[in-house]
Amino acid sequence: MTLLLGVDTGGTYTDAVLIRDDTEVIASAKALTTREDLAIGVGGAVRAVLEASAVAPGEISMASLSTTLATNALVEGQGGRVALIYIGFRARDLDAHGLGDALKGDPCLICAGGHDHAGAEALPLDETALRAFLETQGQDVSGFAVAAQFATRNPAHEVRAAALVAEITGRPVSASHQLSARLNGPKRAVTAVLNARLIGMIDQLIGRAQQVLTDMGVTAPMMVVRGDGALMSSDQARAHPIETILSGPAASIVGARWLTGATRALVSDIGGTTTDIALLRDGKPAIDPGGARVGPHRTMVEAVAMRTTGLGGDSEVQVVTDGLQGGVTLGPRRVLPVSLLAEQAPEVVHRALDQQLRNSVPAEHDARFLRVIPGLTSEGLGPREADLLARIGAHVRPMAEVLRARIEHGALQRLVARGLVQVSGITPSDASHVLGRVSQWDGAAAEKAATLFARKRIGSGETLAGDAHAMARLIVAQLTYQTQLALLEAAFAEDAGEFGLASQALAAHVLMQRGLAGHADLVRINTGLNIPVVGLGASAASYYPAVGEVLGAEMILPRHADVANAIGAVVGRVTMRRSGTVTAPAEGRFRVHLDSGPKDCASQAEALALLEHRLSEDARAAALAAGAADVQLNVSKDIRVAGVEAREVFVEALLTVEATGRPRVAVDGPEN
Repeated sequence: MTLLLGVDTGGTYTDAVLIRDDTEVIASAKALTTREDLAIGVGGAVRAVLEASAVAPGEISMASLSTTLATNALVEGQGGRVALIYIGFRARDLDAHGLGDALKGDPCLICAGGHDHAGAEALPLDETALRAFLETQGQDVSGFAVAAQFATRNPAHEVRAAALVAEITGRPVSASHQLSARLNGPKRAVTAVLNARLIGMIDQLIGRAQQVLTDMGVTAPMMVVRGDGALMSSDQARAHPIETILSGPAASIVGARWLTGATRALVSDIGGTTTDIALLRDGKPAIDPGGARVGPHRTMVEAVAMRTTGLGGDSEVQVVTDGLQGGVTLGPRRVLPVSLLAEQAPEVVHRALDQQLRNSVPAEHDARFLRVIPGLTSEGLGPREADLLARIGAHVRPMAEVLRARIEHGALQRLVARGLVQVSGITPSDASHVLGRVSQWDGAAAEKAATLFARKRIGSGETLAGDAHAMARLIVAQLTYQTQLALLEAAFAEDAGEFGLASQALAAHVLMQRGLAGHADLVRINTGLNIPVVGLGASAASYYPAVGEVLGAEMILPRHADVANAIGAVVGRVTMRRSGTVTAPAEGRFRVHLDSGPKDCASQAEALALLEHRLSEDARAAALAAGAADVQLNVSKDIRVAGVEAREVFVEALLTVEATGRPRVAVDGPEN
């Protein structure tokens, strides 16, 4: 018998599940995600699932972790302060593929160096400038990203720069050629920057989670879910945390297939921070050929073709004041629900809410609170941010007591983006407490917050809603609307038809929306989804039946839908891919681009054989290091030729080797 432990750390809840022999869920449990130390929530969920199943920790054969931490951090613009070393590029290249936006004002060095498309050195690496930059910036950032021109054809300058980073600063470093074998330097640089930004966060999560499990007596190896749904070792995840973006959503798709057996469906997973939607076709999720997109960032990470929207149970509710009618919109930022904060700091929250209710005029920061997240590094803070951080202190504070001038709003946003401060405000979770749909947290605090929000004025001068219950219904209706838009966008993006408009415009189009309402006057319009939806997430059962009704679609809400991510974390396979290129710099010469540098061969067959051999070795070794057993290899070749004077001339070949296998687990628990 094998016992598999799956854990998923979401924005609000941490889930744990125990599966016997890869066929049966024997217990599941939830604990609140503890953002100040995620391992506390992991420990709480695991202890609860072990108690519910009466399983001893030593009986666990394998543990696996999926996490929305990296996804949520990028959606919310969080992560450590980093520096980019950009070798062989021009300053204007910072604007390509959103690289400047990904840097967010963090330091950057553009220096001479890099290679050409054939792997030959274009200019020597400017080590003098590099050393000066490292000595200046080394202690003000949490990590470095390195991207050199044509590093996938010859990584020598990235390798040297990374060595200097380690020697001079001791900080973690992300080299772009280790994250993708494809061309497109600016896009690889974006990926490296985001990877560097996430390293400290993911390293802390995995390290603490492993420590908590070990302290509990779980000695089985721990795996981590990648963004494509495959498993990798915890050491691999620590080195390449960017590969865990969309980890939680990818695990949910694997879990949805396991729970329902569905072969054709839209899978929609609503969490605290995001709604993640993907298409199951022939029982498999598609891999995004353009690389994973999270929020505004398009990376070069292989991941499930997923549409991630900043919409969840803990999405920030914002007032729409444009026009006379007004209303609310949700997200994309997550805030801590007031009802949950009131469980943790009841005196502060209720005292502030009561005082605000006594005021005759509603204020901008009513029902909003701040708290510092302890244990995180604060390198590079400006004086205004440092002062604001000190003013908040170690306790929960009403926002109105902290912010003294409008100019401080920008400083607060920067602290939130760094993950140093958490904002609390009214959310759909609070609305559900007001309406009596859920009762886990402080419903009285939720009702006070909804009453305060209802008093806000819209463009016509009228109040937003009549009372707390009307306000709550307005918020839930907006969640239903934004969810159906997200599902329609995903469906239009995958639909075989050509409509001449972007999927976002099609989803919101007046004809589409009137058709959902069954318009029938002189013109009859009927529209809807022609595919089932599998609804996942703790709040899916509360919100999604109404969504299915609006869209006229079958809504599948499987048993254990609330822990689908944790299930997917342990029923997946280990898959490692390695890619490489052969080019022809001159007739009769075939150049193999390897991590160790280019190598020339006399024939196409010799070059392809050498590359396949090296990639197979690397992929097999990575799969075995990840804990795979019975590794199988699959090789795909994309050979490009051109017709020249009635003959075919070799141009380039791209080889990809995929090594797959089930995770190696010990029967009846791990070996002693």
